[in-house]
Amino acid sequence: MSDFPSSRFERTARIARAGMRVGKNYALQHFRNRMNSNGVDETERKEFHSTNARYLYDEFSKLRGTALKLAQTLSLDHGLLPEEFVDVMSQAQYQVPPINRALVRQTIKNELGSYPEELFREFNTEAVAAASIGQVHEAMLPDGRPVVVKIQYPNVRVSIGSDLSMAKLVFKRMVKSAHTDEYFLEVYDKMMEETDYHHEAEQITHFRERYDNHLFSIPEFVPEFSTSSVLTMTRTTGEHLGDFLSRNPDQVERNRYGQLLWNFFHAQINDTQTLHADAHPGNFMLCHDGRLGVLDFGCIKECPTDFFTDYVSLLPLHLDGDEDQLWKLYDRLGLVNQDSDDMTHERSFFELCKSFGDLVISPYQEHSFDFGNREFSETYTSLVKEAVGQPEPRGSHHFIYVTRAHIGLYRMLMKLGAVIDPRPGKKHVLEWWENRQSG
Repeated sequence: MSDFPSSRFERTARIARAGMRVGKNYALQHFRNRMNSNGVDETERKEFHSTNARYLYDEFSKLRGTALKLAQTLSLDHGLLPEEFVDVMSQAQYQVPPINRALVRQTIKNELGSYPEELFREFNTEAVAAASIGQVHEAMLPDGRPVVVKIQYPNVRVSIGSDLSMAKLVFKRMVKSAHTDEYFLEVYDKMMEETDYHHEAEQITHFRERYDNHLFSIPEFVPEFSTSSVLTMTRTTGEHLGDFLSRNPDQVERNRYGQLLWNFFHAQINDTQTLHADAHPGNFMLCHDGRLGVLDFGCIKECPTDFFTDYVSLLPLHLDGDEDQLWKLYDRLGLVNQDSDDMTHERSFFELCKSFGDLVISPYQEHSFDFGNREFSETYTSLVKEAVGQPEPRGSHHFIYVTRAHIGLYRMLMKLGAVIDPRPGKKHVLEWWENRQSG
């Protein structure tokens, strides 16, 4: 299959070419829109965004690495790009060509000292999953334990800086923001962590210590078969969301899956201030023993204390409905600017944020909430569209991965059509927040 384009020159040239093509397309479209007195045709607008998104996705898929990871980040609808980009880029979670078998064998040899057939009792040279920075193979250790082996694509780590620099140029052609450099620095720091499998191994160990219990299954790190570029962990078996839904499960099963996802997200609201921030269906499964399996620990967001406290404060303050306190909180989070010269615009953006926040916390106001409710999903989509229409993205750079966790959770629950009991999560969050306030 495809090999990883690892030279800096080749990668930079491809990203630059993609940026120039997309930038030219948007410049021409902007000119045509200004010349068209009849306004913009909605069908044409959608197709235009989709065409550009498909082109970028194809280019990013060939590059893998940072470029494809950025595509995965863009597949979550946090309002930075048109929704057509979200739909196309979501393919980056699943449809990635693996590297060839010879390169897999050589990588194992270089990292662990011997070829896989010499190290493992069994090793499947066909990847069971291929993602942005690495691919996963099933294997069996000499002692008989079933494991998965994650192999990083060659030279991914050294390409991060140049990839992101070029990707930032593409981003700036589509979105205007004074905070672009901060956002991309956040992505750079997280990518450096994700490509260090020693760091991911530490997170696996920490999450296993905190959360492996009767509800959640966390794999065990296997250090003797791991390096900074090869990561081996015990194998979790079960059904990913797509496989689960393909057999048309009944509502009881959907609700159980959804409740476990809900409970896992809220269990992480604690003094570690650490969230599993890669909340897409490929990183979770419903295990055969009924637990929720959590599979990937590369993208873990460790939040500063002030930001984490403010983010958690969104729930109680929205429940309370005190607009003065919400305004102060939004200002601290960088969502509004109380020193702006255009307070009319700030107030309008505040109302948009408040509407979206009220929607997000609406499940917490019920004893039972149906994420399959069509009105909820339509309102959610409408508010995202309105956010996309704003002149620039706002908010602290810490939002990038924290909202990725929260919005990713809601997307999975809506896809499941799950009916869940929000009360345990709400109780846990409010107790943590009240203890923080009193402390």
